[in-house]
Amino acid sequence: MKSIALPEIDFQAILEDFRSLNPNEPGTWPLIPKVVILFLLFVVLLIAGWFFLWSDQLAVLDGKEKEEESLKQQFIEKKKQAVNLDLYVQQLAEIDRSFGALLKQLPDKSEIEALLIEVNQAGLGRGLQFELFKPGTEQVKDFYAELPISVRISGNYHDFGAFAADIAKLPRIVTLNNISISAAKDGGQLTLDAITKTFRYLDDEEVARQKKLAAPTGKKQQGGKK
Repeated sequence: MKSIALPEIDFQAILEDFRSLNPNEPGTWPLIPKVVILFLLFVVLLIAGWFFLWSDQLAVLDGKEKEEESLKQQFIEKKKQAVNLDLYVQQLAEIDRSFGALLKQLPDKSEIEALLIEVNQAGLGRGLQFELFKPGTEQVKDFYAELPISVRISGNYHDFGAFAADIAKLPRIVTLNNISISAAKDGGQLTLDAITKTFRYLDDEEVARQKKLAAPTGKKQQGGKK
């Protein structure tokens, strides 16, 4: 079987073709220089298109893909919220009911004096002696006010426990804080020092005043000579 001989490539002749190219008459160029130059022009156009056109479009496309993914996640979250909307409404209604029940345990301004009498009577009813019963400065919060009362009571340990239990059973919220019990030097009765706190809800006028105080101050007027 005869082998097919490949034609020899004359590189010297090809190089001479490139040297003799006349840039003013490209139509007369030999075939190989035409193909090589057209290929190089094609590569240059591809590179130029990448840097000046396609790279920006690919960046925009990448940004749009990320935006699409973000919108998908937002859609999934909103869909979950929509599916659980009834449950959220029920939970909100339950919170409102619980908040309303707690709010009813707070006296208004006119009931504070009666509540203080109840606290005092709870101690006297257990045979305790009040050496100090001093209401402090009322501290106003968002929708309620806190009234601390410094108390010093003499009695025995069992009666102190019964007094604390009676305080917890009051229809209004009353707490005992900073409790300290000390014994008398003569070994007699114990002394209990504590801060009793009770709370009341603010009326509409007080709430409006609190909101006004909490609101950001307006811009200061600037003055000066022109």
